[in-house]
Amino acid sequence: MSALTVSQDPDQNWDDLVRYWEEMEWPEGSKVEIIEGIITVSPTPAFRHNIIAARVQRRLYSVIPDEWEVFQTLSIAVPSRLGMFIPDLLVVPVHEPPETDSYLPAALAELVVEVTSKSNARHDRVSKAAAYATAGIPLYLLIDRWAPGGPTATLYGEPKGDVYRVLSAVKFGDPIRLPAPFDVTIDTGEFPVD
Repeated sequence: MSALTVSQDPDQNWDDLVRYWEEMEWPEGSKVEIIEGIITVSPTPAFRHNIIAARVQRRLYSVIPDEWEVFQTLSIAVPSRLGMFIPDLLVVPVHEPPETDSYLPAALAELVVEVTSKSNARHDRVSKAAAYATAGIPLYLLIDRWAPGGPTATLYGEPKGDVYRVLSAVKFGDPIRLPAPFDVTIDTGEFPVD
Protein backbone atom coordinates (compact mmCIF):
# COMPACT_ATOMS: atom_id res chain seq x y z
CA MET A 1 0.00 0.00 0.00
CA SER A 2 1.29 3.44 -0.81
CA ALA A 3 1.12 6.85 0.84
CA LEU A 4 -1.70 9.31 0.23
CA THR A 5 -1.19 13.05 0.06
CA VAL A 6 -3.79 15.49 1.29
CA SER A 7 -4.12 18.73 -0.66
CA GLN A 8 -4.46 21.95 1.22
CA ASP A 9 -4.26 25.63 0.46
CA PRO A 10 -0.71 26.37 -0.74
CA ASP A 11 -0.87 29.73 1.04
CA GLN A 12 -1.39 28.11 4.46
CA ASN A 13 1.24 28.98 7.01
CA TRP A 14 2.98 26.60 9.40
CA ASP A 15 0.50 27.17 12.24
CA ASP A 16 -2.43 26.40 9.92
CA LEU A 17 -0.77 23.19 8.72
CA VAL A 18 -0.08 22.02 12.27
CA ARG A 19 -3.61 22.87 13.40
CA TYR A 20 -5.05 20.87 10.47
CA TRP A 21 -2.65 17.98 11.20
CA GLU A 22 -3.65 17.96 14.89
CA GLU A 23 -7.41 18.41 14.50
CA MET A 24 -8.27 16.23 11.50
CA GLU A 25 -9.53 12.71 12.11
CA TRP A 26 -7.09 10.48 10.26
CA PRO A 27 -7.56 6.76 9.56
CA GLU A 28 -6.78 4.81 12.71
CA GLY A 29 -3.33 3.27 12.73
CA SER A 30 -2.02 5.44 9.92
CA LYS A 31 1.20 7.48 10.00
CA VAL A 32 0.41 11.13 9.28
CA GLU A 33 3.31 13.47 8.53
CA ILE A 34 3.81 16.88 6.94
CA ILE A 35 6.53 16.60 4.30
CA GLU A 36 7.55 19.79 2.51
CA GLY A 37 4.21 21.37 3.44
CA ILE A 38 2.10 18.44 2.20
CA ILE A 39 0.21 16.22 4.63
CA THR A 40 1.05 12.60 3.85
CA VAL A 41 -0.90 9.63 5.20
CA SER A 42 0.89 6.26 5.12
CA PRO A 43 -0.14 2.83 6.36
CA THR A 44 1.59 1.48 9.43
CA PRO A 45 4.96 -0.13 8.66
CA ALA A 46 5.15 -3.81 7.71
CA PHE A 47 6.51 -6.62 9.91
CA ARG A 48 10.09 -6.68 8.54
CA HIS A 49 10.25 -2.89 8.82
CA ASN A 50 9.27 -3.12 12.50
CA ILE A 51 11.73 -5.96 13.18
CA ILE A 52 14.59 -3.76 11.95
CA ALA A 53 13.44 -0.83 14.10
CA ALA A 54 13.06 -3.09 17.15
CA ARG A 55 16.57 -4.53 16.76
CA VAL A 56 18.13 -1.07 16.50
CA GLN A 57 16.04 0.12 19.45
CA ARG A 58 17.26 -2.77 21.61
CA ARG A 59 20.90 -1.83 20.88
CA LEU A 60 20.25 1.85 21.60
CA TYR A 61 18.65 1.15 24.98
CA SER A 62 21.79 -0.70 26.02
CA VAL A 63 23.93 2.46 25.66
CA ILE A 64 21.85 5.60 26.21
CA PRO A 65 21.81 7.49 29.54
CA ASP A 66 18.84 6.95 31.89
CA GLU A 67 17.44 10.42 31.17
CA TRP A 68 17.24 9.71 27.41
CA GLU A 69 14.42 7.87 25.67
CA VAL A 70 13.88 6.07 22.37
CA PHE A 71 10.49 6.77 20.78
CA GLN A 72 8.78 5.05 17.85
CA THR A 73 5.69 7.19 17.41
CA LEU A 74 6.65 10.68 18.54
CA SER A 75 6.45 13.52 16.01
CA ILE A 76 9.18 16.11 15.55
CA ALA A 77 8.72 19.50 13.93
CA VAL A 78 10.97 21.33 11.47
CA PRO A 79 8.90 24.45 10.72
CA SER A 80 11.54 26.02 8.46
CA ARG A 81 11.17 23.00 6.11
CA LEU A 82 7.37 22.76 6.61
CA GLY A 83 7.93 19.34 8.13
CA MET A 84 6.30 17.27 10.85
CA PHE A 85 7.89 13.85 10.88
CA ILE A 86 7.43 10.59 12.75
CA PRO A 87 10.81 8.86 12.55
CA ASP A 88 10.93 5.10 12.98
CA LEU A 89 13.17 5.78 15.99
CA LEU A 90 13.89 9.04 17.75
CA VAL A 91 16.44 9.40 20.56
CA VAL A 92 15.84 12.43 22.78
CA PRO A 93 17.10 13.55 26.19
CA VAL A 94 14.01 14.03 28.37
CA HIS A 95 14.68 16.57 31.09
CA GLU A 96 11.30 18.29 31.31
CA PRO A 97 7.90 17.98 29.64
CA PRO A 98 7.66 19.56 26.17
CA GLU A 99 5.51 22.61 25.44
CA THR A 100 2.99 20.41 23.62
CA ASP A 101 2.16 16.71 23.82
CA SER A 102 1.69 16.53 20.03
CA TYR A 103 5.31 16.95 18.95
CA LEU A 104 8.84 18.01 19.87
CA PRO A 105 11.13 20.50 18.15
CA ALA A 106 13.45 18.38 16.00
CA ALA A 107 16.50 20.22 17.35
CA LEU A 108 16.11 18.32 20.66
CA ALA A 109 16.90 14.99 18.99
CA GLU A 110 20.32 13.35 19.24
CA LEU A 111 19.56 10.69 16.63
CA VAL A 112 16.80 9.83 14.17
CA VAL A 113 16.48 6.48 12.44
CA GLU A 114 14.40 5.91 9.33
CA VAL A 115 13.75 2.50 7.76
CA THR A 116 12.57 2.96 4.19
CA SER A 117 9.30 1.62 2.87
CA LYS A 118 9.05 0.84 -0.83
CA SER A 119 6.35 3.45 -1.48
CA ASN A 120 8.03 6.43 0.18
CA ALA A 121 11.79 5.74 0.31
CA ARG A 122 12.49 9.01 -1.53
CA HIS A 123 11.12 11.00 1.41
CA ASP A 124 13.57 9.29 3.79
CA ARG A 125 16.50 9.70 1.38
CA VAL A 126 15.91 13.32 0.34
CA SER A 127 13.19 15.36 2.07
CA LYS A 128 13.65 14.07 5.60
CA ALA A 129 17.45 14.04 5.37
CA ALA A 130 17.43 17.73 4.39
CA ALA A 131 14.97 18.61 7.16
CA TYR A 132 16.88 16.69 9.84
CA ALA A 133 20.13 18.38 8.78
CA THR A 134 18.43 21.80 8.81
CA ALA A 135 17.23 21.11 12.35
CA GLY A 136 20.80 20.30 13.39
CA ILE A 137 20.10 16.73 14.48
CA PRO A 138 23.64 15.37 15.02
CA LEU A 139 23.09 11.85 13.61
CA TYR A 140 20.72 10.37 11.04
CA LEU A 141 20.74 6.61 10.41
CA LEU A 142 19.02 5.67 7.16
CA ILE A 143 18.30 1.96 6.84
CA ASP A 144 17.37 1.68 3.18
CA ARG A 145 15.75 -1.67 2.47
CA TRP A 146 14.95 -0.57 -1.08
CA ALA A 147 18.26 1.03 -2.12
CA PRO A 148 19.26 0.51 -5.74
CA GLY A 149 21.85 -2.25 -5.68
CA GLY A 150 20.53 -3.84 -2.50
CA PRO A 151 19.72 -2.93 1.11
CA THR A 152 22.10 -0.50 2.85
CA ALA A 153 22.57 1.36 6.11
CA THR A 154 24.01 4.87 5.97
CA LEU A 155 24.98 7.00 8.94
CA TYR A 156 24.90 10.75 8.32
CA GLY A 157 26.39 13.40 10.60
CA GLU A 158 28.00 16.84 10.78
CA PRO A 159 24.96 18.72 9.45
CA LYS A 160 25.60 22.01 7.63
CA GLY A 161 22.56 23.84 6.32
CA ASP A 162 20.35 21.18 4.79
CA VAL A 163 23.16 18.70 4.04
CA TYR A 164 24.75 15.90 6.05
CA ARG A 165 28.14 14.31 5.54
CA VAL A 166 28.16 10.51 5.10
CA LEU A 167 30.00 9.10 8.11
CA SER A 168 29.60 5.44 7.17
CA ALA A 169 27.73 3.35 4.62
CA VAL A 170 27.40 -0.45 4.57
CA LYS A 171 25.45 -3.15 2.79
CA PHE A 172 23.17 -5.36 4.87
CA GLY A 173 25.32 -7.99 6.52
CA ASP A 174 28.07 -5.58 7.56
CA PRO A 175 28.21 -3.78 10.92
CA ILE A 176 27.72 -0.02 11.21
CA ARG A 177 29.12 1.90 14.17
CA LEU A 178 27.38 4.88 15.76
CA PRO A 179 29.91 7.29 17.34
CA ALA A 180 29.72 9.01 20.73
CA PRO A 181 27.52 9.60 22.57
CA PHE A 182 26.26 6.14 21.52
CA ASP A 183 29.45 4.17 20.85
CA VAL A 184 27.49 1.17 19.64
CA THR A 185 27.75 -1.18 16.69
CA ILE A 186 24.59 -2.24 14.87
CA ASP A 187 24.80 -5.64 13.17
CA THR A 188 22.86 -5.23 9.92
CA GLY A 189 23.24 -8.98 9.39
CA GLU A 190 20.38 -9.34 11.89
CA PHE A 191 18.02 -7.40 9.60
CA PRO A 192 15.50 -9.36 7.55
CA VAL A 193 15.91 -9.01 3.79
CA ASP A 194 12.87 -9.05 1.50
